[in-house]
Order: sequence, then structure tokens, then C-alpha cells
Amino acid sequence: MCGICGFIGPGGAGELAAMNAALARRGPDGEGRFMDARRGVYLAHRRLAIIDLEGGAQPMATADGQLVVTYNGEIYNHLELRRELSARGHRFVSDHSDTEILLHGWREWGEGLPERLNGMWAFALYDTARGQLFCSRDRFGKKPFFYAAGGGFFAFSSELSSLMAHPKLADRAVSRASLRKYFAYGFIPAPNALYVGTHKLPGGCNLLLDVDDPKAQPRRWWTFRLEPDQRLAQAPQAAVAGRVLELLEAAVARRLMSDVPLGIFLSGGVDSSAVTALAARHDSGIRAFSIGFDDPAFDESAKSREAAEALGVPRHTARLTLETALALMPEIVGRLDEPMGDVSLIPTALLCRETRRHVTVALGGDGADELFAGYDPFRAVRAAEWYSRLTPRPIHQALALLAARLPVGHGYMAASFKINRFLRGLSQPKPLWNPVWLGPLAPEEIADVFAEPVDPEDLYSEAIEIYESCRSTDMIDRTMEFYTRLYLQDDILVKTDRAGMMHSLEVRAPFLDIELVDYVRTIPAGLKYHRGITKYILKKALEAVLPSSIIYRKKQGFGVPIGRWLAGGALPMGPASPLEAGLNTTAIEARIAQHRAGRADHRLFLWNCWVLRHMDLGGGRLAL
Repeated sequence: MCGICGFIGPGGAGELAAMNAALARRGPDGEGRFMDARRGVYLAHRRLAIIDLEGGAQPMATADGQLVVTYNGEIYNHLELRRELSARGHRFVSDHSDTEILLHGWREWGEGLPERLNGMWAFALYDTARGQLFCSRDRFGKKPFFYAAGGGFFAFSSELSSLMAHPKLADRAVSRASLRKYFAYGFIPAPNALYVGTHKLPGGCNLLLDVDDPKAQPRRWWTFRLEPDQRLAQAPQAAVAGRVLELLEAAVARRLMSDVPLGIFLSGGVDSSAVTALAARHDSGIRAFSIGFDDPAFDESAKSREAAEALGVPRHTARLTLETALALMPEIVGRLDEPMGDVSLIPTALLCRETRRHVTVALGGDGADELFAGYDPFRAVRAAEWYSRLTPRPIHQALALLAARLPVGHGYMAASFKINRFLRGLSQPKPLWNPVWLGPLAPEEIADVFAEPVDPEDLYSEAIEIYESCRSTDMIDRTMEFYTRLYLQDDILVKTDRAGMMHSLEVRAPFLDIELVDYVRTIPAGLKYHRGITKYILKKALEAVLPSSIIYRKKQGFGVPIGRWLAGGALPMGPASPLEAGLNTTAIEARIAQHRAGRADHRLFLWNCWVLRHMDLGGGRLAL
């Protein structure tokens, strides 16, 4: 992993240096710059050296100087592509740098290059002969790419704070529309970004710009689509499970490619245990890393110990008190340059910190829950369909009022929390079930907090588009597309990238290997959520490599007792953010008081507010 940035238009070496300096944590091993002052094209790079330590410096150019690239990511099939391109007459200068693949690949395939790649990336490639800048982001958006354009100017970066370091963007206001979406989802979905006029290039999209007139018009080159092959439902389950295992093992093996020390995140859950078991088949010296907490309700260290012992893998565990985690939270959140309300950022950042003491690269289990239907809402949608058909509206409203009176519990996924979430979602039309179950506030609550009417179709436009474009009418499939296309890209992968880059640690996701994904897309929903069992076909596949006690144990998320901390005062809310100046402060303070008094569970909303109050906004102001 690295950091990239650059711009076309006004500015020079000083502006480029300021943007690149803001990316120092992403690339502590070196930096480089390319400047074409005549045409006003400036590219920079911060390097975290992983592959070809001696020959992979960037920005990298072809021998003739016609092509220059700045790139963040890893291309796992780069050796195969190198052989193919060499056979076509391309001559490589580096020993085995995956960066050089992009240069020769662009020359050979042009805009078809991304389709050839298996990996994670964000890059900007300058073709001096054509006068074009080609930018691309990987299929799932694992690597970040922020940009701004207009008036003969274009700028991009791996991080928003770096983008805003260019003086042309320094006085941009914070977008009220993006803040509404933040409280609707708990994150800001692409292509939206925090500041007016800034954007995130969505995963699976490219930009092709004329450097003399840089207009940014994203072009989608890939979209995740479920295409169930009903023949697989009739095939022997052992055959389907065997193919899943075969592809997953190949994906893990590809991601062991590294010229620096590498390890595995091991929580003891089925996903991380699967990656650990398959990695150990190919690297007998592989090491696992986990963290534990002193609160048993949030501690998974016993599970990770059991998994490591069963697999014969050495395990490094950092045991932390929750008070330690609490003390580090302002520092972790303070490093965010765009708000995200996933509280598991905290333990993920702590895990990355401890892991980086030993290795530079780690493999994790991201993507499995989305692709194989592993979350609680996959169970909820089946119950919701029955409930919505059988429950008259007045009865539903009465049940929601009764549920609101349940005693508040602050344990992990407490019953009162789950019941109220379930009923809150079912107060909305079917396309909004998933985002309202997930988000900090329901539409009417957002209207209250923002002191203005909201249009749910605009507020949840991304979720509605995914719902309506899904080719299946099965709510399991629609829920999988929601989580894979929206939540995975803009929450899970953002969290992992930010947590890793805070500590200069690269994190890889074998479950998102395109060969595995392309097969899993064809598996019918009934083999993923089967008779109440989530991730059914994956679990059947893993029976060949994991003990059943690990495969079929109850799922536990990666969390901290945020509700209890907010209620008890251990996590003070702090002074209001300048962003709240345009909001209904009475409504916000009322929710804080209700939560502290135990009259309501507002943990998600209050945590999202806490993040806003403690992150570095760089002096942004609210756009009215």
C-alpha cells in the first residue's frame, strides 16, 4: 500500500509537496514526484515497499518517458501478465515490480487494462503522447481515490486531507447533503465526499481526462451483479463446496506474494480461521495476530487461541484493557479526514498497530459476510417478509411503541437493540429496510436533527438504485447486493484501509479475489442462507480444513461497549462540532440526555456525533 496524489492545472512543486506530505503515514519508505510544468501535470507518490524493494520506486516511467504512473495497491497476477506482455514484445526494466505492468499494459490494452487485473488498486497514468491522464479504481474500491475537478483544474489523492492541501480547494465548504447521508448510513457513500465539489471515484470506475481540458466523467467498467445459476442448486453440494474451497485457497496463495514479513489477522471466527488454515498450507512459518480485551462480552482471544492451536499456527496476542482502548480513541478518530461511524474502527486500528510491530502485510477475512450472506440481516429479511405480510399497520405501530419501552441493554447486539432496529426498518418501504436497519437515524429522525424535510428517495438514492437494479427478486440476493456494493466499499474497506494506513500496514482480502467472486456470484441464495444457517456453502467447503467447533460457532462482531461508555460518561461527547451550527441542537442534546438516562438506545447516532466532534475537519464549514 502507498499514497498517491497529483493535479492538472494551477500550482507547482510546492503545492505537490504539500499534498504528498499529508500522505506520509501511507508511505514511510520513500517518496517521489513527477512534474511536467509545460502542460501543468504533477504526480506524486509515497511508498510502503512491499514488492521489488529495489526497483519499484514511483512515479514510474517507461524507458522512452512517454508513460508515467503513480499507483497504490497490489496486482496479484502481475507475473502472469508480465509473461504475456513480454511475449508480445514489451521489455521490462524492473526485476518484478507490479507497477511496471500498468505502464506496458496501458500501451497494449488501453482502457481495457483494468479488466485484466486481479488485485486492488488506485492509480493515475499520464500518457504524454496522447495528452491524457487515465485514472482507475479496483472493482470493490479497496484502494481510495478522492478527486475534485472544474474550471480547467483536476486534483486527486488517496486521502481527502491531502486533496484539500491544494490551495485551490482549501476553502471548500462541508456538504450538508453528504452529512445527511452520513447520518442515514453511518458513512458517506461514493461518489459523495465530505466537501462540496469533492468526490470519491466509485469502485469499478475509470476517469480519462484530456490534460488540456480536464473534465472528470467517471466511466463504469465493472459492477458486482448476482447471476444465480440454478443448475448449481441441483448439483451435488460437495462439488459446489469443493470449487469454493479450491478458488479460496488459490486466492490466499496469491496474496502471500511479498518481499517483506507477512501475517494473518485471526479472530477465531470462520472467515479469518479459513484464511489462516489455507495460508498455513503454503507457508509453514505463517504467524497469526489477534487482540483481546479484559471485558469478556467483547473478548475473542479464547476463540483465536483455540483456532491457532487447532491449526498449529503461532499466534501473537496483545491483551488490552478497555480503558486503554478508550484512551486511544480520540487519537484514532482524530486521524480521520472523512467521518465514518463504524465503531469497529477502534479495535481494527488497535489490531493493526500491534500487528505492524511484527509484519508489514496482513491477510484478513473482509468480504466473506457480504458474498456468502453472513450478517444478521440475512436472517432478518426472511422474518421481515412474513411479518410485513401478516401484521396490520396499526398492530406494527403498537408493537414499535411497546418495543421502545424495553429496558435498554448495552451488551453486544442486545435483544432490545435488535428488536427496535428490526421494527424501525419495517416502518419503511421494502427498499429501505437494509439501510434503515444499518444507519444511525431513520428518515424522520434525520428531518428532526437537520430541522428540514428530507426526501427518502434522495437520502437513500444509492440503496434504492441497488435494490431496483438487482436482477433477482429474492430479498436475500437484494440484501447481498446492498452489502457488497455499498456497505463493503464505503464502510468495511474504508475502515480497514484507514486503520491499516494509520500504522503503515497493508491489509489484503482473499475473499475479494475476482476469480472467487465470479464463481460465488453464480451460487443461488439458497446455498448461502440455508435453513437458518448463514454462509452455508462456505461452511460446508471449510469442513475439509477447520474443526466444526470453529465453523459453526456463533458469530461475534469486532466491537467495544460504546453504548455503555456513552451512557455512563466514560466517553464524554465533548463540545459541539462547528458542523452542528446548522443543525437542531435541541434534538441532538435530547438524544444525548435520553441515552444517558437509559430511556432510549441512541448509541449509533451518538457515536456518529462523537466522531464528528473529534475528527480533524481542517476548518471546514457547513454549506447552507
